[in-house]
Amino acid sequence: MRPTSRITTCCLAAALLLTAAGCASSSTGPSTSAVSGPPVIIDGSSQSSPFNGILLGKPFAKPAFTLTDSEGQPYDFTQQTNGKLTLVYFGYTHCPDVCPTTMADLAAALRALPAAESAKISVVFVSTDPTRDTPAVLHTWLAQFDPAFIGLTGSFATIQQAGKALGIPIFPPTKGADGTYTVTHGAEVLAFNTDNEAHVVYTAGTTVGQYDHDLPLLLAGEDMQGS
Repeated sequence: MRPTSRITTCCLAAALLLTAAGCASSSTGPSTSAVSGPPVIIDGSSQSSPFNGILLGKPFAKPAFTLTDSEGQPYDFTQQTNGKLTLVYFGYTHCPDVCPTTMADLAAALRALPAAESAKISVVFVSTDPTRDTPAVLHTWLAQFDPAFIGLTGSFATIQQAGKALGIPIFPPTKGADGTYTVTHGAEVLAFNTDNEAHVVYTAGTTVGQYDHDLPLLLAGEDMQGS
Protein backbone atom coordinates (compact mmCIF):
# COMPACT_ATOMS: atom_id res chain seq x y z
CA MET A 1 0.00 0.00 0.00
CA ARG A 2 1.25 3.48 -0.73
CA PRO A 3 0.69 6.62 1.37
CA THR A 4 -1.70 9.11 -0.08
CA SER A 5 -3.65 12.17 0.95
CA ARG A 6 -7.41 12.04 0.88
CA ILE A 7 -9.17 14.93 -0.80
CA THR A 8 -12.24 15.98 1.13
CA THR A 9 -15.47 16.06 -0.86
CA CYS A 10 -16.02 19.75 -0.23
CA CYS A 11 -12.63 20.48 -1.79
CA LEU A 12 -12.88 18.10 -4.76
CA ALA A 13 -14.33 20.74 -7.06
CA ALA A 14 -11.27 22.89 -6.47
CA ALA A 15 -8.98 19.97 -7.18
CA LEU A 16 -10.76 19.05 -10.40
CA LEU A 17 -10.79 22.60 -11.67
CA LEU A 18 -7.02 22.50 -11.72
CA THR A 19 -7.13 19.61 -14.17
CA ALA A 20 -9.88 20.92 -16.41
CA ALA A 21 -8.91 20.56 -20.05
CA GLY A 22 -9.71 23.27 -22.55
CA CYS A 23 -9.47 21.50 -25.89
CA ALA A 24 -9.66 23.63 -29.01
CA SER A 25 -9.82 22.39 -32.58
CA SER A 26 -9.75 24.33 -35.83
CA SER A 27 -8.90 23.97 -39.49
CA THR A 28 -5.28 24.76 -38.67
CA GLY A 29 -4.92 21.97 -36.09
CA PRO A 30 -5.55 21.28 -32.42
CA SER A 31 -4.31 23.19 -29.43
CA THR A 32 -4.92 23.02 -25.71
CA SER A 33 -5.17 25.45 -22.83
CA ALA A 34 -5.60 25.11 -19.09
CA VAL A 35 -8.31 26.55 -16.91
CA SER A 36 -7.13 27.78 -13.55
CA GLY A 37 -9.13 27.43 -10.39
CA PRO A 38 -8.96 27.90 -6.64
CA PRO A 39 -6.07 26.29 -4.74
CA VAL A 40 -6.37 22.63 -3.84
CA ILE A 41 -7.01 21.96 -0.15
CA ILE A 42 -5.93 18.49 0.95
CA ASP A 43 -7.10 16.76 4.10
CA GLY A 44 -4.11 17.07 6.39
CA SER A 45 -4.37 13.53 7.74
CA SER A 46 -2.28 11.24 5.56
CA GLN A 47 -3.90 7.84 5.12
CA SER A 48 -2.62 4.55 3.78
CA SER A 49 -4.42 3.51 0.61
CA PRO A 50 -4.10 0.48 -1.67
CA PHE A 51 -5.14 2.55 -4.67
CA ASN A 52 -3.17 4.45 -7.28
CA GLY A 53 -6.17 6.74 -7.67
CA ILE A 54 -7.10 9.44 -5.17
CA LEU A 55 -9.17 8.11 -2.30
CA LEU A 56 -11.91 10.61 -1.51
CA GLY A 57 -12.43 11.72 2.07
CA LYS A 58 -16.16 11.35 1.55
CA PRO A 59 -17.64 9.32 -1.34
CA PHE A 60 -19.94 10.76 -3.98
CA ALA A 61 -23.39 9.26 -4.40
CA LYS A 62 -24.23 8.32 -7.95
CA PRO A 63 -26.07 11.28 -9.57
CA ALA A 64 -29.51 10.70 -11.05
CA PHE A 65 -29.86 11.67 -14.71
CA THR A 66 -31.20 10.29 -17.97
CA LEU A 67 -29.53 10.86 -21.34
CA THR A 68 -29.50 9.15 -24.74
CA ASP A 69 -27.03 6.34 -25.28
CA SER A 70 -25.00 5.60 -28.40
CA GLU A 71 -27.75 3.27 -29.61
CA GLY A 72 -30.29 6.10 -29.49
CA GLN A 73 -32.08 4.74 -26.42
CA PRO A 74 -32.87 6.49 -23.12
CA TYR A 75 -30.25 5.68 -20.50
CA ASP A 76 -31.11 6.08 -16.83
CA PHE A 77 -27.63 6.31 -15.34
CA THR A 78 -28.59 5.43 -11.76
CA GLN A 79 -30.79 2.50 -12.70
CA GLN A 80 -28.74 0.98 -15.52
CA THR A 81 -25.44 1.04 -13.64
CA ASN A 82 -26.92 -0.06 -10.33
CA GLY A 83 -24.62 -2.39 -8.42
CA LYS A 84 -21.88 -2.35 -11.09
CA LEU A 85 -18.31 -1.09 -10.99
CA THR A 86 -18.75 1.92 -13.27
CA LEU A 87 -16.00 4.19 -14.59
CA VAL A 88 -17.37 7.57 -15.66
CA TYR A 89 -15.61 10.16 -17.83
CA PHE A 90 -16.88 13.46 -19.23
CA GLY A 91 -15.34 14.40 -22.59
CA TYR A 92 -16.02 14.74 -26.30
CA THR A 93 -15.15 12.96 -29.54
CA HIS A 94 -13.38 15.88 -31.27
CA CYS A 95 -10.94 16.17 -28.35
CA PRO A 96 -7.37 16.05 -29.75
CA ASP A 97 -5.60 14.59 -26.75
CA VAL A 98 -6.78 13.73 -23.24
CA CYS A 99 -10.16 12.16 -24.14
CA PRO A 100 -8.93 9.58 -26.69
CA THR A 101 -5.88 8.87 -24.55
CA THR A 102 -8.04 8.17 -21.50
CA MET A 103 -10.40 5.92 -23.45
CA ALA A 104 -7.48 4.03 -25.00
CA ASP A 105 -5.88 3.52 -21.59
CA LEU A 106 -9.12 2.24 -20.06
CA ALA A 107 -9.65 -0.12 -23.00
CA ALA A 108 -6.12 -1.47 -22.66
CA ALA A 109 -6.57 -1.92 -18.92
CA LEU A 110 -9.78 -3.91 -19.41
CA ARG A 111 -8.16 -6.10 -22.07
CA ALA A 112 -5.38 -6.94 -19.62
CA LEU A 113 -7.86 -8.24 -17.05
CA PRO A 114 -9.35 -11.75 -17.07
CA ALA A 115 -12.52 -11.75 -19.17
CA ALA A 116 -14.63 -12.64 -16.15
CA GLU A 117 -13.43 -9.48 -14.37
CA SER A 118 -13.59 -7.05 -17.29
CA ALA A 119 -17.17 -8.18 -17.97
CA LYS A 120 -18.17 -6.77 -14.57
CA ILE A 121 -16.93 -3.25 -15.38
CA SER A 122 -18.88 -0.58 -17.27
CA VAL A 123 -17.19 2.42 -18.86
CA VAL A 124 -19.52 5.39 -19.43
CA PHE A 125 -18.42 8.32 -21.59
CA VAL A 126 -20.63 11.40 -21.17
CA SER A 127 -20.29 13.94 -23.98
CA THR A 128 -19.56 17.56 -23.07
CA ASP A 129 -20.21 18.53 -26.71
CA PRO A 130 -23.69 17.09 -27.29
CA THR A 131 -24.47 19.21 -30.35
CA ARG A 132 -21.78 17.46 -32.37
CA ASP A 133 -21.71 14.18 -30.46
CA THR A 134 -24.82 12.49 -31.75
CA PRO A 135 -25.52 8.87 -30.77
CA ALA A 136 -24.14 7.71 -34.13
CA VAL A 137 -20.94 9.73 -33.69
CA LEU A 138 -20.43 8.37 -30.18
CA HIS A 139 -21.08 4.81 -31.38
CA THR A 140 -18.43 5.02 -34.11
CA TRP A 141 -15.87 6.83 -31.98
CA LEU A 142 -16.12 4.60 -28.91
CA ALA A 143 -16.02 1.44 -31.02
CA GLN A 144 -12.40 2.31 -31.85
CA PHE A 145 -11.54 1.64 -28.22
CA ASP A 146 -14.08 -0.91 -27.00
CA PRO A 147 -17.53 -1.62 -28.50
CA ALA A 148 -18.84 -2.22 -24.98
CA PHE A 149 -18.13 1.36 -23.87
CA ILE A 150 -21.34 3.31 -23.29
CA GLY A 151 -21.65 6.79 -24.80
CA LEU A 152 -24.20 9.29 -23.52
CA THR A 153 -25.42 12.54 -25.06
CA GLY A 154 -28.42 14.84 -24.77
CA SER A 155 -29.27 18.09 -23.03
CA PHE A 156 -26.19 20.16 -22.20
CA ALA A 157 -27.94 21.42 -19.07
CA THR A 158 -28.42 17.84 -17.85
CA ILE A 159 -24.80 16.97 -18.61
CA GLN A 160 -23.49 20.08 -16.87
CA GLN A 161 -25.66 19.40 -13.81
CA ALA A 162 -24.41 15.82 -13.61
CA GLY A 163 -20.83 17.08 -13.73
CA LYS A 164 -21.56 19.68 -11.08
CA ALA A 165 -22.91 17.02 -8.74
CA LEU A 166 -19.51 15.31 -9.00
CA GLY A 167 -17.39 18.45 -8.76
CA ILE A 168 -16.40 18.20 -12.43
CA PRO A 169 -16.35 21.54 -14.28
CA ILE A 170 -18.07 21.55 -17.67
CA PHE A 171 -18.41 24.76 -19.67
CA PRO A 172 -20.54 25.45 -22.78
CA PRO A 173 -18.59 24.93 -26.02
CA THR A 174 -17.43 28.18 -27.65
CA LYS A 175 -16.51 28.99 -31.22
CA GLY A 176 -13.92 31.69 -31.90
CA ALA A 177 -13.89 34.16 -34.77
CA ASP A 178 -11.08 32.13 -36.37
CA GLY A 179 -13.23 28.99 -36.36
CA THR A 180 -11.58 27.48 -33.31
CA TYR A 181 -14.05 25.36 -31.33
CA THR A 182 -13.22 25.04 -27.63
CA VAL A 183 -14.76 22.57 -25.20
CA THR A 184 -13.60 22.85 -21.59
CA HIS A 185 -14.24 19.97 -19.21
CA GLY A 186 -12.80 18.14 -16.22
CA ALA A 187 -10.44 15.34 -17.16
CA GLU A 188 -11.06 12.78 -14.41
CA VAL A 189 -12.35 9.23 -14.26
CA LEU A 190 -14.63 8.53 -11.30
CA ALA A 191 -14.97 4.94 -10.13
CA PHE A 192 -18.42 4.12 -8.77
CA ASN A 193 -18.22 0.89 -6.85
CA THR A 194 -20.92 -1.73 -6.41
CA ASP A 195 -22.29 0.29 -3.48
CA ASN A 196 -23.21 2.99 -6.04
CA GLU A 197 -20.75 5.48 -4.58
CA ALA A 198 -17.53 6.92 -6.00
CA HIS A 199 -14.69 6.44 -3.53
CA VAL A 200 -11.75 6.84 -5.92
CA VAL A 201 -10.98 9.36 -8.67
CA TYR A 202 -8.29 9.10 -11.35
CA THR A 203 -6.70 12.21 -12.80
CA ALA A 204 -5.40 12.64 -16.35
CA GLY A 205 -2.13 10.79 -16.78
CA THR A 206 -3.13 7.66 -14.88
CA THR A 207 -1.36 4.79 -16.61
CA VAL A 208 -2.71 1.48 -17.88
CA GLY A 209 -0.66 -0.31 -15.25
CA GLN A 210 -2.14 1.82 -12.48
CA TYR A 211 -5.67 1.05 -13.64
CA ASP A 212 -4.78 -2.65 -13.90
CA HIS A 213 -3.61 -2.61 -10.30
CA ASP A 214 -6.70 -0.84 -8.96
CA LEU A 215 -9.58 -2.39 -10.88
CA PRO A 216 -9.41 -5.86 -9.26
CA LEU A 217 -9.25 -4.15 -5.85
CA LEU A 218 -12.35 -2.14 -6.66
CA LEU A 219 -14.17 -5.25 -7.87
CA ALA A 220 -13.22 -7.05 -4.68
CA GLY A 221 -14.58 -4.21 -2.56
CA GLU A 222 -11.19 -3.34 -1.07
CA ASP A 223 -11.43 -1.25 2.09
CA MET A 224 -12.50 2.19 0.83
CA GLN A 225 -11.50 3.95 4.03
CA GLY A 226 -7.83 3.33 3.38
CA SER A 227 -7.29 1.56 6.68
